Amino acid sequence: MQTIAGKSPKKSYDEILRSTFIMGASSVITSLLGILRIKVLALLIGPAGVGLMGIYLSTANLLTAISGMGVDESGVRQIASDNSRRKIAATVFSIRRAAVTFGAAGLCFLLIFRHRVSLWTFGNGDHAYDLALMSLTVLFGTVSGGQIALIQGMRRIGDLARINILGALWGTMLGIPIIYILENRGIAIFLLVASGAYLLTCWWYARKIDIPRIAVSWRSSLAEAGPLLRLGFAFMIASLMSLGTIYILRVLVLHHQGMAATGIYQAAATLSSIYVAVILRAMFTDFYPRLTAAAGDRLRFSKLVNEQIEVGILLAVPGILATMTAAPLVIVAFYSSEFMLSVDILRWQILGVFLQVISWPMGFMLRAKGDRKLFLWSESFGNAVHLGFAWAGITWFGLSGVGMAFLAMNVSYGLVIFLIVHRHYGFAFSSKNLRFMAIFGGTAGAVFLTPYPFPQNHLTINVVLTITAGMYCLKSLISSTGTLPVILLKLKSRYTC
Repeated sequence: MQTIAGKSPKKSYDEILRSTFIMGASSVITSLLGILRIKVLALLIGPAGVGLMGIYLSTANLLTAISGMGVDESGVRQIASDNSRRKIAATVFSIRRAAVTFGAAGLCFLLIFRHRVSLWTFGNGDHAYDLALMSLTVLFGTVSGGQIALIQGMRRIGDLARINILGALWGTMLGIPIIYILENRGIAIFLLVASGAYLLTCWWYARKIDIPRIAVSWRSSLAEAGPLLRLGFAFMIASLMSLGTIYILRVLVLHHQGMAATGIYQAAATLSSIYVAVILRAMFTDFYPRLTAAAGDRLRFSKLVNEQIEVGILLAVPGILATMTAAPLVIVAFYSSEFMLSVDILRWQILGVFLQVISWPMGFMLRAKGDRKLFLWSESFGNAVHLGFAWAGITWFGLSGVGMAFLAMNVSYGLVIFLIVHRHYGFAFSSKNLRFMAIFGGTAGAVFLTPYPFPQNHLTINVVLTITAGMYCLKSLISSTGTLPVILLKLKSRYTC
């Protein structure tokens, strides 16, 4: 497998931009379909229905993370570092076998304990039937993860983008008619059908990858799965903590504020991540395999992280500022006026998203190094702090306190993860990134605070700040790469072929 150690800075920036723009193009289409789907669903089932769908998704995602045992993520790392196609084939076979086995176990668990899970979550057994349907989504999600591991490990960024687009398309085409006919009763059916369609899409693109067909015994699969499970277990625990935190947050809001408030929180949480998900998704799909390949070169390792942070900031800041500026319009456009209470939560959370763009590349250093103990400790800290701040926030400040908690968690996690990677890997921010963090951190704070001293003129002020920052980001991005127009031309020819 080709090493990246000798690539020039311009080439490295090009790769970051290429993967970001490919995933970005798919995310734009995905977001447009998502806007249509969310808007219609919000009108059909209201905040309470959106909240119920969020809880179902959190439950299924939590159990999918448990049943997957992190094999999909550790598989990406293994495939990215393998240099033998036969070795890759053996790894893929073992991943797929493990995914089906563990997914079936997750299905059986939720099917058997559906009444208990309904009682834990809702305080009654009324949702047991829907949870039985959701057990199939656990199986489908786990098996899909096994297919995605191959595609991502081979860095088939275009295929990943197409899968995202088709997944959103199936969700929109199938979801709207089902919810229109069945309303709240169709939520679980819609999620089941959408996950099944996504699995078929993943399988279709995974089968196109040319890897040798080999026969692997169960004993060999177990031997192959051993290293995957050891690292995968750490990834699974981390994913479980993150999804468990999401689940507990929704239950916390449900018990303190009611089902409608859960839908309002779901709206803010979704919108706060839409724009920056372009950068974070590209980070996981392409940056992670590249960082893994460079893990043995300390200088290159840190340089890649600084480059990713720089590009992430420059691409994310305009959208973050625009979302804070136009938060009420965004809420009405994506949902409806019934969700206006989401505005305060959204503005707090979008500030936290700015910090995520900085902290996530540093967190990926622990993944790429396979440092299980540090990785688990940092993830445990972040999730524990998030829950603690959320409980305090919702108790003292109501629903807006959940948004404040997200920002407070990202401040705490960012400081801790920097101290970890600085001490263990010698990482330090580049002078350029320190300058960008100071400039754009101050700008984001100004856009957030402007409505308080200037309630009449804050929109004009924030629009000027957003446009100015956006132009500066574009200028800086072109200055760093020197080849942005070329990248766009290459992207067009590559993505349409």
